[in-house]
Amino acid sequence: MKALFDDRQWVHDPKHFMANGTVLPSPEQPRRIEVLKAGAAAAGCSFETPEDAGIAPIAAVHTPEYLVFLQNIYTRWRRIEGAGDEVIPNIHPDSRSCGYPKSAVGQAGWHQADTACPISSGTWEAAYWSAQTAIAGADRLVAGERAIYALSRPPGHHAYADLAGGFCFLNNSAIAAERLAAAGRRPAILDVDVHHGNGTQGIFESRGDVLTVSIHADPERFYPFFWGYAQERGTGAGRGANLNLPLARGTGDDAYLETLDRALDRIRAFGADVLVVALGLDAYENDPLKGLAITTPGFARIGAAIAGLGLPALMVQEGGYLSEELGHNLTHFLTGYEGA
Repeated sequence: MKALFDDRQWVHDPKHFMANGTVLPSPEQPRRIEVLKAGAAAAGCSFETPEDAGIAPIAAVHTPEYLVFLQNIYTRWRRIEGAGDEVIPNIHPDSRSCGYPKSAVGQAGWHQADTACPISSGTWEAAYWSAQTAIAGADRLVAGERAIYALSRPPGHHAYADLAGGFCFLNNSAIAAERLAAAGRRPAILDVDVHHGNGTQGIFESRGDVLTVSIHADPERFYPFFWGYAQERGTGAGRGANLNLPLARGTGDDAYLETLDRALDRIRAFGADVLVVALGLDAYENDPLKGLAITTPGFARIGAAIAGLGLPALMVQEGGYLSEELGHNLTHFLTGYEGA
Protein backbone atom coordinates (compact mmCIF):
# COMPACT_ATOMS: atom_id res chain seq x y z
CA MET A 1 0.00 0.00 0.00
CA LYS A 2 1.23 3.48 -0.81
CA ALA A 3 1.43 5.99 2.01
CA LEU A 4 1.70 9.77 2.17
CA PHE A 5 3.38 12.13 4.62
CA ASP A 6 5.01 15.57 4.61
CA ASP A 7 7.83 16.46 7.01
CA ARG A 8 6.31 19.87 7.70
CA GLN A 9 3.74 18.11 9.89
CA TRP A 10 6.41 17.79 12.58
CA VAL A 11 6.37 21.53 13.39
CA HIS A 12 3.10 21.50 15.37
CA ASP A 13 4.29 20.81 18.91
CA PRO A 14 1.48 21.46 21.43
CA LYS A 15 2.58 21.67 25.05
CA HIS A 16 -0.61 21.79 27.11
CA PHE A 17 -4.25 20.93 27.34
CA MET A 18 -6.64 20.98 30.25
CA ALA A 19 -8.58 17.94 31.45
CA ASN A 20 -10.75 17.85 34.57
CA GLY A 21 -9.38 21.23 35.64
CA THR A 22 -5.77 20.07 35.44
CA VAL A 23 -3.19 21.36 32.97
CA LEU A 24 -1.49 18.34 31.41
CA PRO A 25 1.06 17.71 28.66
CA SER A 26 -0.68 17.30 25.31
CA PRO A 27 -0.90 13.66 24.21
CA GLU A 28 -0.92 14.76 20.55
CA GLN A 29 2.87 14.85 20.34
CA PRO A 30 5.02 15.00 17.20
CA ARG A 31 6.58 11.65 18.11
CA ARG A 32 3.29 10.06 17.07
CA ILE A 33 4.63 10.52 13.53
CA GLU A 34 7.70 8.41 14.21
CA VAL A 35 5.65 5.60 15.75
CA LEU A 36 2.98 5.64 13.03
CA LYS A 37 5.54 5.73 10.20
CA ALA A 38 7.25 2.70 11.68
CA GLY A 39 3.92 0.91 11.99
CA ALA A 40 2.99 1.66 8.38
CA ALA A 41 6.44 0.60 7.15
CA ALA A 42 6.08 -2.69 9.03
CA ALA A 43 2.87 -3.25 7.04
CA GLY A 44 4.80 -2.76 3.80
CA CYS A 45 3.86 0.84 3.10
CA SER A 46 6.18 3.00 1.03
CA PHE A 47 5.92 6.72 1.71
CA GLU A 48 5.62 9.53 -0.82
CA THR A 49 5.46 13.30 -0.29
CA PRO A 50 2.13 14.94 -1.20
CA GLU A 51 1.85 17.65 -3.80
CA ASP A 52 0.59 21.11 -2.87
CA ALA A 53 -2.96 21.41 -4.22
CA GLY A 54 -3.29 24.92 -2.76
CA ILE A 55 -5.87 26.38 -0.43
CA ALA A 56 -8.94 25.80 -2.63
CA PRO A 57 -9.65 22.18 -1.57
CA ILE A 58 -9.38 23.25 2.08
CA ALA A 59 -11.61 26.29 1.49
CA ALA A 60 -14.20 23.98 -0.07
CA VAL A 61 -14.83 22.73 3.49
CA HIS A 62 -13.66 25.52 5.84
CA THR A 63 -14.82 29.14 5.87
CA PRO A 64 -12.41 31.85 4.68
CA GLU A 65 -12.91 33.65 8.00
CA TYR A 66 -11.66 30.59 9.85
CA LEU A 67 -8.69 30.08 7.54
CA VAL A 68 -7.59 33.71 8.03
CA PHE A 69 -7.85 33.15 11.78
CA LEU A 70 -5.69 30.01 11.71
CA GLN A 71 -3.02 31.65 9.57
CA ASN A 72 -2.70 34.82 11.65
CA ILE A 73 -3.86 34.24 15.21
CA TYR A 74 -0.49 33.19 16.67
CA THR A 75 1.22 36.37 15.48
CA ARG A 76 -1.66 38.47 16.81
CA TRP A 77 -1.68 36.59 20.11
CA ARG A 78 1.99 37.21 20.73
CA ARG A 79 1.36 40.98 20.57
CA ILE A 80 -0.85 40.74 23.68
CA GLU A 81 1.07 41.85 26.76
CA GLY A 82 1.61 38.86 29.04
CA ALA A 83 0.17 36.36 26.56
CA GLY A 84 1.11 32.72 26.94
CA ASP A 85 3.15 30.78 24.42
CA GLU A 86 0.07 29.10 22.94
CA VAL A 87 -3.32 30.39 21.82
CA ILE A 88 -5.78 28.86 24.26
CA PRO A 89 -9.29 30.32 24.65
CA ASN A 90 -10.76 31.36 27.98
CA ILE A 91 -14.20 32.56 26.84
CA HIS A 92 -16.76 31.20 24.36
CA PRO A 93 -20.02 32.46 22.83
CA ASP A 94 -23.23 30.75 23.81
CA SER A 95 -24.23 30.26 20.14
CA ARG A 96 -22.99 30.81 16.57
CA SER A 97 -25.51 33.65 16.17
CA CYS A 98 -23.58 35.99 18.48
CA GLY A 99 -21.49 38.93 17.27
CA TYR A 100 -18.05 38.23 15.81
CA PRO A 101 -15.38 40.12 17.82
CA LYS A 102 -12.25 41.85 16.52
CA SER A 103 -10.23 40.87 19.60
CA ALA A 104 -7.74 38.03 19.26
CA VAL A 105 -8.96 36.65 22.59
CA GLY A 106 -12.58 36.80 21.44
CA GLN A 107 -11.82 35.19 18.09
CA ALA A 108 -9.92 32.40 19.82
CA GLY A 109 -13.06 31.69 21.83
CA TRP A 110 -15.14 31.73 18.65
CA HIS A 111 -12.88 29.41 16.63
CA GLN A 112 -11.52 27.02 19.30
CA ALA A 113 -14.07 24.78 20.97
CA ASP A 114 -11.93 23.61 23.87
CA THR A 115 -8.48 23.70 25.48
CA ALA A 116 -7.22 20.65 23.58
CA CYS A 117 -6.34 22.57 20.42
CA PRO A 118 -3.64 25.11 21.40
CA ILE A 119 -2.17 27.06 18.49
CA SER A 120 1.55 27.80 18.34
CA SER A 121 4.03 28.98 15.73
CA GLY A 122 3.97 25.79 13.66
CA THR A 123 0.30 24.87 13.90
CA TRP A 124 -0.95 26.35 10.63
CA GLU A 125 1.93 24.92 8.58
CA ALA A 126 1.52 21.44 10.04
CA ALA A 127 -2.28 21.48 9.69
CA TYR A 128 -2.00 22.71 6.09
CA TRP A 129 0.30 19.83 5.12
CA SER A 130 -1.76 17.36 7.08
CA ALA A 131 -4.71 18.38 4.89
CA GLN A 132 -2.60 18.28 1.73
CA THR A 133 -1.64 14.71 2.63
CA ALA A 134 -5.32 13.71 2.67
CA ILE A 135 -6.02 15.66 -0.53
CA ALA A 136 -3.18 13.89 -2.32
CA GLY A 137 -4.59 10.58 -1.16
CA ALA A 138 -8.00 11.43 -2.60
CA ASP A 139 -6.40 12.43 -5.90
CA ARG A 140 -4.57 9.12 -6.11
CA LEU A 141 -7.84 7.24 -5.66
CA VAL A 142 -9.36 9.23 -8.50
CA ALA A 143 -6.30 8.33 -10.59
CA GLY A 144 -6.95 4.62 -10.00
CA GLU A 145 -5.18 3.56 -6.80
CA ARG A 146 -7.18 1.10 -4.70
CA ALA A 147 -5.84 1.88 -1.20
CA ILE A 148 -3.81 4.74 0.29
CA TYR A 149 -2.71 5.49 3.84
CA ALA A 150 -2.50 9.24 4.65
CA LEU A 151 -0.46 9.96 7.76
CA SER A 152 -2.27 13.18 8.56
CA ARG A 153 -1.08 14.85 11.75
CA PRO A 154 -2.49 16.89 13.44
CA PRO A 155 -5.73 14.93 13.11
CA GLY A 156 -8.97 16.46 11.87
CA HIS A 157 -12.32 14.82 12.60
CA HIS A 158 -13.32 17.14 15.49
CA ALA A 159 -12.84 20.28 13.35
CA TYR A 160 -15.98 21.96 12.01
CA ALA A 161 -16.12 24.38 9.09
CA ASP A 162 -15.06 27.25 11.37
CA LEU A 163 -14.15 25.62 14.68
CA ALA A 164 -11.12 23.72 15.97
CA GLY A 165 -11.43 21.20 18.79
CA GLY A 166 -10.06 17.98 20.23
CA PHE A 167 -6.50 18.35 18.82
CA CYS A 168 -7.98 19.07 15.35
CA PHE A 169 -7.76 22.18 13.15
CA LEU A 170 -8.54 21.22 9.55
CA ASN A 171 -10.90 18.31 8.92
CA ASN A 172 -8.68 16.12 6.76
CA SER A 173 -11.24 13.34 6.21
CA ALA A 174 -13.96 15.82 5.24
CA ILE A 175 -11.59 17.68 2.90
CA ALA A 176 -10.68 14.39 1.20
CA ALA A 177 -14.35 13.39 0.85
CA GLU A 178 -15.23 16.79 -0.62
CA ARG A 179 -12.35 16.42 -3.07
CA LEU A 180 -13.72 13.04 -4.14
CA ALA A 181 -17.27 14.37 -4.47
CA ALA A 182 -16.01 17.24 -6.63
CA ALA A 183 -14.39 14.65 -8.91
CA GLY A 184 -17.79 13.03 -9.45
CA ARG A 185 -17.44 10.21 -6.94
CA ARG A 186 -19.96 9.18 -4.28
CA PRO A 187 -17.98 9.01 -1.03
CA ALA A 188 -18.77 7.56 2.34
CA ILE A 189 -16.78 8.43 5.46
CA LEU A 190 -16.42 5.65 8.03
CA ASP A 191 -15.04 6.96 11.33
CA VAL A 192 -13.62 4.25 13.60
CA ASP A 193 -11.94 6.58 16.11
CA VAL A 194 -13.02 6.02 19.73
CA HIS A 195 -14.45 9.56 19.74
CA HIS A 196 -17.37 10.66 17.60
CA GLY A 197 -16.42 12.54 14.43
CA ASN A 198 -18.52 15.55 15.41
CA GLY A 199 -16.80 18.00 13.09
CA THR A 200 -17.25 15.71 10.10
CA GLN A 201 -20.92 15.24 10.95
CA GLY A 202 -21.38 18.99 11.29
CA ILE A 203 -19.81 19.69 7.91
CA PHE A 204 -22.00 17.24 5.99
CA GLU A 205 -25.15 16.93 8.12
CA SER A 206 -27.38 18.89 5.72
CA ARG A 207 -26.05 17.17 2.57
CA GLY A 208 -27.11 13.92 1.00
CA ASP A 209 -24.18 13.39 -1.36
CA VAL A 210 -21.68 12.29 1.32
CA LEU A 211 -22.54 9.56 3.84
CA THR A 212 -21.05 9.94 7.32
CA VAL A 213 -20.90 6.94 9.66
CA SER A 214 -19.23 6.98 13.09
CA ILE A 215 -18.65 4.09 15.53
CA HIS A 216 -17.54 5.44 18.90
CA ALA A 217 -17.82 5.29 22.67
CA ASP A 218 -21.18 6.56 23.91
CA PRO A 219 -20.86 10.35 24.35
CA GLU A 220 -23.14 10.50 27.37
CA ARG A 221 -19.99 10.29 29.53
CA PHE A 222 -17.24 10.62 26.92
CA TYR A 223 -15.80 13.32 24.64
CA PRO A 224 -17.24 15.09 22.66
CA PHE A 225 -20.26 14.79 25.02
CA PHE A 226 -22.75 16.91 23.02
CA TRP A 227 -22.68 15.07 19.68
CA GLY A 228 -22.66 11.48 18.51
CA TYR A 229 -26.06 10.24 19.67
CA ALA A 230 -28.00 7.70 17.63
CA GLN A 231 -30.89 10.08 16.95
CA GLU A 232 -28.62 12.46 15.00
CA ARG A 233 -29.49 11.36 11.46
CA GLY A 234 -28.77 14.53 9.48
CA THR A 235 -30.99 17.45 8.55
CA GLY A 236 -32.78 18.62 5.42
CA ALA A 237 -31.28 17.02 2.32
CA GLY A 238 -28.93 15.12 4.61
CA ARG A 239 -31.65 13.34 6.57
CA GLY A 240 -30.63 9.67 6.73
CA ALA A 241 -27.13 10.34 5.39
CA ASN A 242 -25.60 10.36 8.89
CA LEU A 243 -25.38 7.26 11.06
CA ASN A 244 -24.05 7.23 14.62
CA LEU A 245 -23.39 3.91 16.31
CA PRO A 246 -22.43 4.66 19.94
CA LEU A 247 -21.07 1.76 21.98
CA ALA A 248 -20.93 1.12 25.71
CA ARG A 249 -17.60 1.83 27.37
CA GLY A 250 -15.39 -1.23 27.31
CA THR A 251 -16.93 -2.81 24.20
CA GLY A 252 -14.52 -5.41 22.80
CA ASP A 253 -13.73 -7.00 19.46
CA ASP A 254 -16.75 -9.23 18.81
CA ALA A 255 -19.44 -6.69 19.67
CA TYR A 256 -17.53 -4.01 17.77
CA LEU A 257 -17.35 -6.19 14.65
CA GLU A 258 -21.11 -6.77 14.82
CA THR A 259 -21.65 -3.01 14.92
CA LEU A 260 -19.17 -2.54 12.07
CA ASP A 261 -21.32 -4.89 9.97
CA ARG A 262 -24.23 -2.47 10.43
CA ALA A 263 -22.03 0.41 9.33
CA LEU A 264 -20.87 -1.47 6.23
CA ASP A 265 -24.46 -2.37 5.32
CA ARG A 266 -25.38 1.33 5.40
CA ILE A 267 -22.40 2.18 3.17
CA ARG A 268 -23.50 -0.44 0.65
CA ALA A 269 -27.08 0.84 0.74
CA PHE A 270 -25.83 4.39 0.08
CA GLY A 271 -24.21 3.19 -3.13
CA ALA A 272 -20.81 4.61 -2.22
CA ASP A 273 -18.14 4.08 -4.87
CA VAL A 274 -15.23 5.26 -2.72
CA LEU A 275 -14.48 5.18 1.00
CA VAL A 276 -12.68 7.51 3.39
CA VAL A 277 -11.74 5.78 6.66
CA ALA A 278 -11.18 8.21 9.54
CA LEU A 279 -8.64 5.88 11.13
CA GLY A 280 -8.43 6.48 14.83
CA LEU A 281 -6.55 3.81 16.76
CA ASP A 282 -7.61 4.98 20.22
CA ALA A 283 -10.34 2.34 20.56
CA TYR A 284 -7.46 0.16 21.80
CA GLU A 285 -8.00 -1.69 25.09
CA ASN A 286 -4.97 -0.07 26.75
CA ASP A 287 -5.53 3.45 25.44
CA PRO A 288 -5.18 5.90 28.37
CA LEU A 289 -8.72 7.24 27.88
CA LYS A 290 -10.24 3.74 28.22
CA GLY A 291 -13.16 4.23 25.84
CA LEU A 292 -13.40 0.86 24.10
CA ALA A 293 -11.42 -2.39 24.35
CA ILE A 294 -10.24 -3.40 20.88
CA THR A 295 -7.26 -5.75 20.93
CA THR A 296 -4.31 -5.54 18.56
CA PRO A 297 -5.57 -8.59 16.58
CA GLY A 298 -8.99 -6.91 16.62
CA PHE A 299 -7.64 -4.07 14.49
CA ALA A 300 -6.65 -6.63 11.84
CA ARG A 301 -10.20 -7.96 11.86
CA ILE A 302 -11.58 -4.43 11.50
CA GLY A 303 -9.26 -3.76 8.56
CA ALA A 304 -10.27 -7.00 6.86
CA ALA A 305 -13.98 -6.31 7.32
CA ILE A 306 -13.66 -2.85 5.79
CA ALA A 307 -11.69 -4.26 2.86
CA GLY A 308 -14.62 -6.60 2.26
CA LEU A 309 -16.58 -3.65 0.87
CA GLY A 310 -14.38 -3.85 -2.21
CA LEU A 311 -14.22 -0.05 -2.54
CA PRO A 312 -11.20 2.14 -3.27
CA ALA A 313 -10.26 3.43 0.18
CA LEU A 314 -8.28 6.26 1.70
CA MET A 315 -7.20 5.68 5.29
CA VAL A 316 -6.76 9.08 6.96
CA GLN A 317 -4.99 8.98 10.32
CA GLU A 318 -7.01 10.40 13.20
CA GLY A 319 -6.44 9.60 16.89
CA GLY A 320 -4.30 7.06 18.67
CA TYR A 321 -1.96 8.44 21.28
CA LEU A 322 1.59 7.58 22.19
CA SER A 323 2.03 4.07 23.50
CA GLU A 324 4.18 1.04 22.83
CA GLU A 325 1.36 -0.56 20.88
CA LEU A 326 0.26 2.36 18.65
CA GLY A 327 2.45 1.38 15.73
CA HIS A 328 1.60 -2.31 16.13
CA ASN A 329 -2.10 -1.51 15.99
CA LEU A 330 -1.63 0.40 12.73
CA THR A 331 0.42 -2.48 11.31
CA HIS A 332 -2.33 -4.93 12.15
CA PHE A 333 -5.08 -2.74 10.68
CA LEU A 334 -3.22 -2.23 7.40
CA THR A 335 -2.11 -5.86 7.04
CA GLY A 336 -5.62 -7.01 7.89
CA TYR A 337 -6.96 -4.72 5.18
CA GLU A 338 -4.39 -5.80 2.59
CA GLY A 339 -4.76 -9.49 3.38
CA ALA A 340 -8.53 -9.63 3.07
